[in-house]
Amino acid sequence: MNIISLVSYPFLPARTGGQKGIALFYKYFSRYHQLTIVTTEKNQPAYAEGYELLNIIGNSKLRYINPFIFFRLRDLIRQKKATHLILEHPYYGWLGILLKRACGIKLVVHSHNIEGLRWKGLGKWWWRILWNYEKITHQQADYNFFIQEEDRKYAIDTFHLDAKKCLSVSFGTEIKEPPSAESHESAFRILQKELQIRNNLPLLLFNGSFQYKPNRDALDNLLFKVNPILQKKEIPYLILIIGLHIPETIKSISYPNVMILGFVENLELYLTGCDVFLNPVQSGGGIKTKLVEALAFNLNAVSTENGAIGIDPALCNGKMILCPDNNWNLFTEAIARAIHLKTTMPPVFYEQFYWGNITKRAADFISVAVDG
Repeated sequence: MNIISLVSYPFLPARTGGQKGIALFYKYFSRYHQLTIVTTEKNQPAYAEGYELLNIIGNSKLRYINPFIFFRLRDLIRQKKATHLILEHPYYGWLGILLKRACGIKLVVHSHNIEGLRWKGLGKWWWRILWNYEKITHQQADYNFFIQEEDRKYAIDTFHLDAKKCLSVSFGTEIKEPPSAESHESAFRILQKELQIRNNLPLLLFNGSFQYKPNRDALDNLLFKVNPILQKKEIPYLILIIGLHIPETIKSISYPNVMILGFVENLELYLTGCDVFLNPVQSGGGIKTKLVEALAFNLNAVSTENGAIGIDPALCNGKMILCPDNNWNLFTEAIARAIHLKTTMPPVFYEQFYWGNITKRAADFISVAVDG
């Protein structure tokens, strides 16, 4: 099959969790179908792996209502003899529906959240307008991908979709098995040296892109609610905070038992060398990409219930401890337990979350649907 995907925002090079979700999905998906991605001018084609990248959409905020993009995509679809058009998010729903009707292609909507509900949670007054637009877009699609099972069930029930045309397509990991104990020890020693950590302190990791409000709120929870309680437990630990857009008001202050590092080039070193991943996120939709990554690297994880949506604890061999949202006393007690957990992430986790398996399920889903 010949597929065109429309990605209407910057994602290459991929640095945030959302950007990685797009880049890695298509890196592996392109192994199963011929793929062309149409995207904005800011994306860098050198980072595209396995597919053709065409920067034919402008960067203006008005791009979502530009009618002329219809003619460029219509011509491209005919030139490529494309069979399917994938929309990343529902924002170009109007365009996808018009192209479906004009070109006779199958329309696939790849949802990363229930966008209307996400914006409702962020306090936007116009969330219901978006929710209804999102509903119409999914109803007009031939097939719908959702980031996790709860979103799929919600959309089937609330948007009145055909369950046979809906599939859960999670965020994933590129590794097929946990790093070895030797790899963990080696990475820990490198971090110890680079960060000038004198003692064998358990390393607790939190990372994210902090211009995103749920991550920014989680950072405040960690610094001003979790850490003060954790200090009273008199256990050894060091919290490492890494990621983009950490506010200067945070970086300029020294916090006990906390090291704020900002963006790091080698995230894998931290995922391999740290001991516990902290996920005090309490809002935002979809699946938390950073938690999937951390678990794949065999970190023990402590998460709020909201932060772990989309990840079944039964797949994790006890390595993910869930706490009720906003209960920071239980959260810190869980951290104290997680420091000493010695279990290993089981193969069933990687069967579910390895990118090769995820994208094969997606590729087979639309292939079988076409054959049927």
